[in-house]
Amino acid sequence: MHSNQLLLEEPIRMASILEPSKGSFFPAMTKIVGTLGPRSRSVEVISACLKAGMSVARFDFSWGDAEYHQQTLENLKIAIKGTKKLCSVMLDTVGPELQVVNRSETAITLKADDNVILTPDQGQEASSQVLPINFAGLAKAVKKGDTIFVGQYLFTGSETTSVWLEVNEVQGDDVVCVVKNSATLAGSLFTLHASQVPIDLPTLSDKDKKVISSWGVQNKIDFLSLSYTRHAEDVREAREFLSKLGDLSQTQIFAKIETVEGLTHFDEILQEADGIILSRGNLGIDLPPEKVFLFQKSAVYQCNMAGKPAVVTRVVDSMTDNLRPTRAEATDVANAVLDGCDAILLGAETLRGLYPVETISTVGKICSEAEKVFNQDEYFKRTVKFVGEPMTHLESIASSAVRAALKVKASVIICFTSSGRAARLIAKYRPTMPVLSVVIPRLRTNQLKWSFSGAFEARQSLIVRGLFPLLADPRHPAESTNATNESVLKVALDHGKASGIVKSHDRVVVCQKVGDASVVKIIELED
Repeated sequence: MHSNQLLLEEPIRMASILEPSKGSFFPAMTKIVGTLGPRSRSVEVISACLKAGMSVARFDFSWGDAEYHQQTLENLKIAIKGTKKLCSVMLDTVGPELQVVNRSETAITLKADDNVILTPDQGQEASSQVLPINFAGLAKAVKKGDTIFVGQYLFTGSETTSVWLEVNEVQGDDVVCVVKNSATLAGSLFTLHASQVPIDLPTLSDKDKKVISSWGVQNKIDFLSLSYTRHAEDVREAREFLSKLGDLSQTQIFAKIETVEGLTHFDEILQEADGIILSRGNLGIDLPPEKVFLFQKSAVYQCNMAGKPAVVTRVVDSMTDNLRPTRAEATDVANAVLDGCDAILLGAETLRGLYPVETISTVGKICSEAEKVFNQDEYFKRTVKFVGEPMTHLESIASSAVRAALKVKASVIICFTSSGRAARLIAKYRPTMPVLSVVIPRLRTNQLKWSFSGAFEARQSLIVRGLFPLLADPRHPAESTNATNESVLKVALDHGKASGIVKSHDRVVVCQKVGDASVVKIIELED
């Protein structure tokens, strides 16, 4: 277990806590992923979400059809154009998700100590005695004493809308359970999770493949959130599938760890995936409550050292129905930032929550405050020690750029890149200042048509902590033949000035390739 993220100043001056927070162009270095749905799909609300700090829009195909999500995406495009705020697109798969089939959508009341039967016979009506499910193999997977959780999709944990069941006996294909707490299941979609029970279903379902090959290809998705990732092979199979879909060969795969099976194979999954989503909802059912924080700290640390984004979910559930988070939730968000996470993912809070914009704004403010006391010095030393010597050429340049920026108290680090890799490596060392990633497009051809790279690379940095992309003019090469690239640097500095992150007499660290060499230089801005 590795967890040395301490406060930067100890003790913190009590008076400083009462000082008002200062606003900035970038609400926080930590990114926010917002799930778009009924409460957050209009142009007006999406525009407000972007202004509040959302940088990744998540489209969850556990509910809603492609046409519904397409309309939401079209609204997102209009909002991006209107606000001039970049936003990437994440497609979240269904995977081997077990669901209660309630076609009538009537509320179902379950009382503690009563029996209820889970049956694969979907022809039966859902009631307080029988719950039809979409999986025929549950009776073979569970045994007496196993725990099963049933809750509204993207459940918030409220015991009045979710129920714990204990398996009492198996009768053929049916599973007879004892209700452990009284609850009313109201809504159109309920998921079922059998704690620590392996489910024999493919990670990437036929439905998922159909959605990816149609909606995903059509919209050139930036990220694929691979639900219920249990083995490294799941990621490899998904990547092989994407590789056959043209532009989606560039789509990054984020493995969602939401079962003990995925936790057990975490190391190998991390090697294969482009990033990790810590799905604390389902994982919190598989694990004892007192163990969840241990997994979070260990997993985030490993992601940090690998230089891969770590995304934490389920942080402000109560804001689904309330304007303010609980004190525990606010502290949870801050601790996720201090642990080193790259992004916070909001689910029910923005999908069906009453206050999607306020939730994003509140989470962003908490992240910003936590970042001010993040122990960057300790983190930098630990990362350098972990990487060891000899460093790779690019790793050495990245760490040197961050060290130089910290020593001269630079306002920003500007990195010229084509692939985005150099900028992500700089961000890996968690500098206290923003990293402006100037992505230089490259002209490429498949012998049938010309196209530019760069758009994917720019949008995919929107989930990396501290990294802010700027898509440059393709006429400016990322690899300069002279010591400066004045025109494109001026564009980047002008953007920084307009954003309010640089001003006269500030120092700026620039990282770029000059011929075959990589150069880190420090410049001081004039009036």
